[in-house]
Amino acid sequence: MRCPKCGHSEDKVIDTRSVKNGTVIRRRRTCLNCAHRFTTYEEVVKANLRVTKRDGRYEDLDKHKLLSGITRACEKRPISSQQIEGMVDSIIGEVENEYEREVPSTVIGKKVMDRLEKLDEVAYVRFASVYRRFRDVNQFLSEVEGLIGRG
Repeated sequence: MRCPKCGHSEDKVIDTRSVKNGTVIRRRRTCLNCAHRFTTYEEVVKANLRVTKRDGRYEDLDKHKLLSGITRACEKRPISSQQIEGMVDSIIGEVENEYEREVPSTVIGKKVMDRLEKLDEVAYVRFASVYRRFRDVNQFLSEVEGLIGRG
């Protein structure tokens, strides 16, 4: 590792810690030439997952897009931003573990629907109306009736 101050390539690791739930290693280093201290982080580089859309197109998996969709469904509901972010992180973690390169958008949508149904029924119906592309009020009503039947 090159020293950011003098460019010397030899250093000594003086402290190593695990961060971000063990997915990243933080190392404090000192340059053997100028004694400058600096920090480096190591993590496994994963290939970007691509999402296969319904129409056959591909998009990179975008955490912010998923976060904004769930946030929209949860607007004005008693759901904290920490709950939403935790949901997004767990969905992305599951998808990264289950798929290597490509994941169908339907899988992500199903995972969101499952979590929202348990968390808040109004947010679930809001998300379902976009995800399932309700064409009329009857489809919307049948989804709500299904929720009532399960409750």
